[in-house]
Amino acid sequence: MIKLTALNNKEFFLNCDLIEKIESTPDTVITTTTNKKYVVLEKPEVIIQRIINFKREYMLSKPEVLK
Repeated sequence: MIKLTALNNKEFFLNCDLIEKIESTPDTVITTTTNKKYVVLEKPEVIIQRIINFKREYMLSKPEVLK
């Protein structure tokens, strides 16, 4: 899960595995695989980096992956 900020400055967590699309319109709009849309303050590049960091941390926490 990654932390994001809604337009009302409230933080929330989103399951990044459900993200289907990220658009800049000029606000950043995330569309999930369930067709739900979230408008957030973060830029797409920031969201992508958070996803990479989350997945990296997750993979490093799995000892069987390190073999």
